Amino acid sequence: MTSSSAAGRFTVRRYSPERGAWGKLTARDSVLRRLDWVMLLSAMALSLIGAVLVFSATRNRTELNHGDEYGFLLRHLLNTGIGLALAAGAIWLGHRTLRGAVPILYGLSLLLALLVLTPLGATINGSRSWLAIPGGLSLQPAEFAKITITLGMAVILAGRVDAGDRPHPDHRTVVQALGLAAVPVAIIMLMPDLGSVMVLGAIILGVLLASGASNRWILGLLGTGVIGCVAVWQLGLLDDYQIARFAAFANPSLDPAGVGYNTNQARIAIGGGGLTGSGLFQGSQTTGQFVPEQQTDFIFTVAGEELGFLGAGLIIFLLGVVLWRACRIAREASELYSTIVAAGCIAWFSFQAFENIGMTLGIMPVTGLPLPFVSYGGTSMFAVWIAIGLLQSIHAQRPVSA
Repeated sequence: MTSSSAAGRFTVRRYSPERGAWGKLTARDSVLRRLDWVMLLSAMALSLIGAVLVFSATRNRTELNHGDEYGFLLRHLLNTGIGLALAAGAIWLGHRTLRGAVPILYGLSLLLALLVLTPLGATINGSRSWLAIPGGLSLQPAEFAKITITLGMAVILAGRVDAGDRPHPDHRTVVQALGLAAVPVAIIMLMPDLGSVMVLGAIILGVLLASGASNRWILGLLGTGVIGCVAVWQLGLLDDYQIARFAAFANPSLDPAGVGYNTNQARIAIGGGGLTGSGLFQGSQTTGQFVPEQQTDFIFTVAGEELGFLGAGLIIFLLGVVLWRACRIAREASELYSTIVAAGCIAWFSFQAFENIGMTLGIMPVTGLPLPFVSYGGTSMFAVWIAIGLLQSIHAQRPVSA
């Protein structure tokens, strides 16, 4: 995609099958007109709803906000603004341009993940998955790995197919793509960040399904995942807090004041909301500070308690709209590379949203994953908006007739 200063408008170039060349779009067909505004506005609405929920969850938490009741709200809005800027950057560069930069992005992603295992790494809630940077800030490299694995696997799997050499990826190509994904997954597992590994597994599966790889690879990957989970459990590779979380998931009544506390309080908060909720800033569980990590992992409990079934349902509806538009983008893409990138984002958003909401309802184990666009957190917000930018680029640069 390119830009033009003529008439102060941005333009993109599109491929015309009839002319066999990239032609400049007209003023009536500018970049802004070619964006998927339904997806964009839905994602923006989720982030703004998240800002209100974050404010409700933190305004009375003096141990968190250090006396600044608006601190988390302002930082959430700042993170959203930065995320929008990153999405705009991804649209301006274009997913095809980023395709050529994948080796650099992949290398930087691995470097950041490796730095977490050094003294620069910080442990939060039992997981050493954060990278401390000057100014009291922190980054979670696993979030960026979701992007680079999606792009990297798409480059490998689509390379010979888009070139017309093969109708679908062969076995050697699939092995190369899985090898690329295995390195960051192994590093993140060492942190350990089991939640992010689960999301990466969903992305890998979604990417392979979209690539047209043989069903044997899909079944083999699922089987390997099951065997790997059993092996990790039997070999005692999980930390004590992770084992306790799975035990509480399997038996919610186990140690309700200990490992089962988070899930029990989350259920009480959501169950008490009823149809319309107790009212914004009026939730007893939220104002009473009974639910831990309510601004991040358990942000959905604020919506369930204070906005009720209708408010919580609105969040799920908006997430569904984002996924619906992403599926349309994947279906309408003219090249396999674009389809795979979109499919990776779909698998990422859908699994992470399901896991986050599911753990608040007690139907999924607690893994510490944020709710996309809604939860407080800089790195996660940046990553999901970059993904939105990639999806918008695929939509804006889709080929049209002359």
